[in-house]
Amino acid sequence: MFTHYPLLPFRYAALGIVYTAVALVLVACGSDDATRQIPAEERFQTAMNLYNDGDYLDAIDELRIVTLQYPGNALADDAQFYLGECYFQREEYILAAYEYELLIRTHPASTLIPDARYKRGMCYYELSPVSYLDQDYTTKAIDEFQALLEYYPFDPRAGDAEAKIQELNTKLAKKAYDGGVIYIKMEYYRAAVLMFDQVLERYHDTPYAEPALLRKGEALLRRLRYGDAKRELERFLTRYPESLLRRDAEKLLEEVNKEIEG
Repeated sequence: MFTHYPLLPFRYAALGIVYTAVALVLVACGSDDATRQIPAEERFQTAMNLYNDGDYLDAIDELRIVTLQYPGNALADDAQFYLGECYFQREEYILAAYEYELLIRTHPASTLIPDARYKRGMCYYELSPVSYLDQDYTTKAIDEFQALLEYYPFDPRAGDAEAKIQELNTKLAKKAYDGGVIYIKMEYYRAAVLMFDQVLERYHDTPYAEPALLRKGEALLRRLRYGDAKRELERFLTRYPESLLRRDAEKLLEEVNKEIEG
């Protein structure tokens, strides 16, 4: 006998197809609202509201859309600049420096270029480590601040840029000077002279130029180059007559003169 089984699974399958189709239509309608073309001005204002509220990640999303969808809009350079500002506020300085650089390259006529150069310098300034570590970020910061002074000498931040260049050069001078002192202790006197020369030639306007000249004379003395040592020590006494290191220089000079006389 033939047994009849209800076709319930097939009915459910058919209903599932119908429900799925309806759902897809609803989602499609909703997605049109979510992805509608928002004007650049409205999206930028939304981004700035988020930025002012400290919601930097969401602000980045909105600003990125402005830069990508409206590259020719008058607000495109503002959006690019504030991308850098968002990362700067989050202390993600490498990413911030990249965004500022992107503004400089893609919007060369923007009035925000001086701001971008200064803030790019500030990114590397914040990344600059203590003197005994690698100073690549220090030199990059100096380059950016110098670029600001070169292209925009009357910028209101020019004085601050000059002060930071001096501060960073002092850090580089300390690194070179400390290296020379270490070489003296290791009895690598020729290397020590080279380090002290670096301080005297590149960072002569820093506080480390004075002791560098003295220690150069000492290193030359230890290398048995008495004539050169005498010249450098006498130069030290002439240049820094009121130095707190004057007595040390006089003692070294006495030692040099004894060797020469002997």
